[in-house]
Amino acid sequence: MPRLPRVAIVGYPNVGKSTLINRLTGSREAIVHEQAGLTRDRKELETDWNGRRFVLVDTGGVDLQDEDSLARSIQFQARYAMNDSAVIVLVVDAHAGMRPGDAELANELRKANVPVLVAANKIDDIRYAAETAEFYGLGLGEPIAVSATQGIGAGDLLDEITKHLPDEDDAEEQEDEPVRIAVIGRPNVGKSSLVNKLLGQDRVIVADKAGTTRDTIDTPIEIDGREVILVDTAGIRRRAKVAGTVDYYAQIRSERAAERADAVIVVCDATEGITSDDMRIAEMAMKAGCATILALNKWDVGETDIDDARARVGVKLRLRPDVMTVSALNGRNVQRVFMRAIELADRAAERLPTADLNRFLSDLQAIRQPPAIRGRRLKLLYMTQFETRPPRFVVKVSDRARVTRDYAYFLENRLRDRYELAGVPLVIDFQGREKRNSDK
Repeated sequence: MPRLPRVAIVGYPNVGKSTLINRLTGSREAIVHEQAGLTRDRKELETDWNGRRFVLVDTGGVDLQDEDSLARSIQFQARYAMNDSAVIVLVVDAHAGMRPGDAELANELRKANVPVLVAANKIDDIRYAAETAEFYGLGLGEPIAVSATQGIGAGDLLDEITKHLPDEDDAEEQEDEPVRIAVIGRPNVGKSSLVNKLLGQDRVIVADKAGTTRDTIDTPIEIDGREVILVDTAGIRRRAKVAGTVDYYAQIRSERAAERADAVIVVCDATEGITSDDMRIAEMAMKAGCATILALNKWDVGETDIDDARARVGVKLRLRPDVMTVSALNGRNVQRVFMRAIELADRAAERLPTADLNRFLSDLQAIRQPPAIRGRRLKLLYMTQFETRPPRFVVKVSDRARVTRDYAYFLENRLRDRYELAGVPLVIDFQGREKRNSDK
């Protein structure tokens, strides 16, 4: 698939960049809150205007005078976005007027070798459009009056953006959809570090403080020749603990990212072992139909008994997800974990031949006969698959009432073993044979 041109949205903290992104994309993907400094990592959102498709890149607020380590990381992410973009949009707060931070950022942008537009935001009434005049002083050309909340000037800004985009690439698009892999888990277990280690760059901000990531960050990547969308997410807590806070909205996005993914890697802290919260998050992902892996991170410093962890997961989680060890610090098993996630996503998308499934059913009954109730034994007649992602099967039986929970679980577990479906959600429907109507 040809790479779409990037448009970086940058500016001083709290000028309304994320609100403007949501307005320009017609979505609510970027987190917006009255609290300043919510956006930290760069978040990419695809959109189109008058037939031109491109990617808007939301960035954290840039204050070049802030020496804090987190602020420096935000500045790095914003600079990366600017260097990777075909067009840069500097957002300023027209209501507050020009501030020293705007001028400092404009000094950097005047050196850019791509077009730079100035969006004077918070002009909520067109009568006040004259307030944008002072931003001519930034030396970046005519400011465009916009209101992210009211939508004023959004079309004019999009017209200017598309006018400055490079010519469209005529390359043919590939037919295969990339595999979506979401990295989820509790706060501060090393999700972002794991993503960065795989990418070989600081794509997402990492800090010791829990809750550093507040958005879902999608990154296209190629792993062993496969197109993959890698999704880093905010930490997931129990909803009661984040209700009414900005972390609540970040968590909702993390849960939605899991629902849209083909496979999920639940990152756990090996120094703590697999906790009940880790199990709950894995169960949430599997109920959403995702192939799931539990990755014990910090394995180089943890002392978790891997065999004991696998045994506990096998007892607690019916879908028996893989438990793998990994170290984001030294890179141990990182590539292997992501390759396994791709493999499980592929298995969830496979359709097993009916002939193979019926041979499986025959072998199953040879190993263990179906239950007999009141002297009449259940017969398994045939089996077929009719859906994927997650795989869904129907088993025709002589009498649905004779299917016991124990035998249904036995069939499911044997199916996983035979076709290597550990960690892949399965749906198995048992249907009884219609009774013959001998009466007229």
